Amino acid sequence: MLNLNLKRRDMNPTLLLVDDNEEILIFLKEDLGELYSIFTAGSGAEALEILNQEAVQLVVSDVMMPDMDGFALCSYIKNNIEYSHIPVILLTAKNTLQAKIEGLEIGADAYVEKPFSPEFLQAQIASLLSNRNKVKAYFASSPLVHMKSMAYTKADEQFLSSLQQVIHEHLDDKLLDVEFLAKQMNMSRPTLYRKISVLSDMSPHELISITRLKRAAELLLSGQYRVNEVADLLGFSSLANFGRAFSKQFNLSPVEYMKQNGGE
Repeated sequence: MLNLNLKRRDMNPTLLLVDDNEEILIFLKEDLGELYSIFTAGSGAEALEILNQEAVQLVVSDVMMPDMDGFALCSYIKNNIEYSHIPVILLTAKNTLQAKIEGLEIGADAYVEKPFSPEFLQAQIASLLSNRNKVKAYFASSPLVHMKSMAYTKADEQFLSSLQQVIHEHLDDKLLDVEFLAKQMNMSRPTLYRKISVLSDMSPHELISITRLKRAAELLLSGQYRVNEVADLLGFSSLANFGRAFSKQFNLSPVEYMKQNGGE
């Protein structure tokens, strides 16, 4: 069952491969193409252009490149709120301890030495994506888990905290949609959509819906409201619609949830 959760898209996860050596890019694309949707870039600048257009879920980058090397690209990604959620694997022939430390200090999620085993790289990619998917699934299925639980960087934690606050403050606003959120978050609509999509595996509309249901769970446990009052407060068209949405998301009805957690 999907439950606004993993994995609603039929397409494979999207990777961005960055290397100034075309032969390596071809090799990596062929090796990973059966499991993932692939974009390739021959430079850091080209990689940033792709990141600005596509919902990339993981970057694999060589370190030794002219102009913007892999360290600089990784640092830019991790320090830019538009991309900071994207895990980065660095590939390099630099096998010194200092090089590894530098890569980790700028936020690289994994560091793979050349020459590398394709199987090892695949395992690193799969592990990073799997761990992120588990975090997203936990957020979606747990009524009281905060949105920032999906953050992997301080920038993302601040972003998600602000996003949840904006949604909470406007839950009863009929104008609450991606356009409204983008304006409140000072981001373009496409940028916000991409960031929410990769961080949560949800569309902004779905994230708003699940945030409304999580708020309902909080109100139910407060002991101050009946189920029908919570449904009215949060703008559900009917008690039946609220019950169906809550049950589908959390696998138990509002009444069952209250009983399970010591409510009335």
